[in-house]
Amino acid sequence: MAEPARQLDVIDARPAFTQAEADALNVRFEGVDTLSMLKTVFAEGLAGNVAVVSSFGTESAVLLHLVAMADRNVPVIFVDTLKMFTETLDYRDTLIGRFGFTDSRAVTPIADVLAKKDETGLRWSYDPDGCCEIRKVEPMHRAKEGLDAWISGRKAFQSVTRQNLPRFEIEDGRLKINPLGDWTKTDLEAYFEQHQLPRHPLEAQGYLSIGCEPCTSKVLPGEDPRAGRWRGWDKVECGIHTPVTPLPPLVGDPDDPANQPVF
Repeated sequence: MAEPARQLDVIDARPAFTQAEADALNVRFEGVDTLSMLKTVFAEGLAGNVAVVSSFGTESAVLLHLVAMADRNVPVIFVDTLKMFTETLDYRDTLIGRFGFTDSRAVTPIADVLAKKDETGLRWSYDPDGCCEIRKVEPMHRAKEGLDAWISGRKAFQSVTRQNLPRFEIEDGRLKINPLGDWTKTDLEAYFEQHQLPRHPLEAQGYLSIGCEPCTSKVLPGEDPRAGRWRGWDKVECGIHTPVTPLPPLVGDPDDPANQPVF
């Protein structure tokens, strides 16, 4: 009697989502309002293991409010570069508490890497790209491990690098969802007013786009809202929204609790 064929162990290295699947989702939800779209995506598990990433900047409350109304159990990830405004950290706590999120996570840079590559803490002043890489891009890369999809707060109107944003796209094999991609500044302001959402405390002082404290300045009348980011540098993005090849291992113990998201 012939023995049954031995089952081969095969590692499935396929991406969680394909471009065809993203295209299908864009077609399915064309013309559907943002909240209904989010509710359906979560209820039907269309995004798999998904989290929302927030900078807790001046416009963040809108997306977080929508996600919370759809499902308060969706994880919220915040990349704390250890260069954030105290006001931003306080605003994070305010929004998480007010909207009732049950899973708030923070991820920080690897301590050993900072000690070797930014010993003085001043790398932002002469190499902002390098600073973003070790303080934001690499931690974000770690935070997305295990996720099938993530939700971004990008809007097309924010800069030329964000024009023509689809609601669903593929980035590094993951589904990336941009619920507010086609929202205008007027739409955001109306939503703030309609739902009486709390504002970032620095917005009234002229900070219209807020990132790390050293690289954020007030926006002058008539300037683009993101003019206050990396002022004086030919830089418009931190890098977390740019597709990347797998990052090489960084020096530091990845199992160290200090290098893991905080749950």
